[in-house]
Amino acid sequence: MSTAIVVGGGIGGLATALALTRQGWSVELLERAPEITAVGSGISLWSNALRALDELGVGAAVRGHGIEDVSAGIRDSKGRWLSRTDVATMRERFGAPVLIHRADLLDILRAAVPEGVVRTGVSVTEADPDGTVRHSAGVSTADLVVGADGIRSVVRRAVCGEVAPRYAGYTAWRAVVHPDAPLTEFGETWGRGARFGLAPLADGRVYCFAVYNAAEHAPGSLAEVRARFAGWHAPVPALLAAADADTALHNDIYELPPLPTYTAGRIALLGDAAHAMTPNLGQGGCQALEDAVVLARLAGEPDGLARYDRERRPRTQMIVTRSARIGTIAQLASPPLVTLRDNALRLAPASMALRSMAQILDWRP
Repeated sequence: MSTAIVVGGGIGGLATALALTRQGWSVELLERAPEITAVGSGISLWSNALRALDELGVGAAVRGHGIEDVSAGIRDSKGRWLSRTDVATMRERFGAPVLIHRADLLDILRAAVPEGVVRTGVSVTEADPDGTVRHSAGVSTADLVVGADGIRSVVRRAVCGEVAPRYAGYTAWRAVVHPDAPLTEFGETWGRGARFGLAPLADGRVYCFAVYNAAEHAPGSLAEVRARFAGWHAPVPALLAAADADTALHNDIYELPPLPTYTAGRIALLGDAAHAMTPNLGQGGCQALEDAVVLARLAGEPDGLARYDRERRPRTQMIVTRSARIGTIAQLASPPLVTLRDNALRLAPASMALRSMAQILDWRP
């Protein structure tokens, strides 16, 4: 039986462990945290990710957290529509996305992974292309080592050396809140150098995020964020007022430069370890799920890792580039450029956005 070590217990790591065990591999997943938990944020799972989850046998469980009868689009800070999404056409063309709390997704994946696969509280310090992994509990070896350990990946060093993530120029606050009234709308509001997004969850809570241009590592507080967005349309101020300062998350936004390869020897990288991207297309977790399915399909075949690299690297790096481009446009701060951007969005036909997403959402295992 072929053996695999998966480093990292996030979405990509758990999905890979599940995919490989379904292919008959003996898998050991090493996670440095004492338990697998999720930060307080939501995630959009688009049709490409849902097909990957179907391949893993958990698509139905994830869809059980979906919300029907929603509207979507982009507004300006006064609440005027810049762009409306044709949700009915999107659902017919691609399938409806599922908005889910990350903790729920992790719970579903973890429950599907066989007992004994996941080892928590184990920190990996080094990986070698020959399949050796050194960690806080000793040394392990395997036929395949999967680096699913995030943007600051330790495993990546054995593939590409030290690679510094790039700061995107903006920072984000994220929270899951209980709104005063139920919401059935998801989408974003674009202002000058700032954005706000919201996504209703199936249990009545709302995942929201506030993004604004800032220097890297700039300090900030939730009170300052509330003041920054105080004049924006409803329900933006109310959602920020409902956010808990103890659980709200504040993170600068980074991406990885394009790596020359995702594999070396017996090592394969996936998810943020391979192609960390800005969240502007909602595809970070979706691409990790795609990675997991493709890697499990190819890893046991001759030249399988090279084929994985050839299949995954061009696609994911294209999405990284597109996501960064959208972020640049969305974060414009110059008043004349913001006016041009907003007018262009108002004039663009709704079908244009759906066509632009086809290359991403039409993916199938």
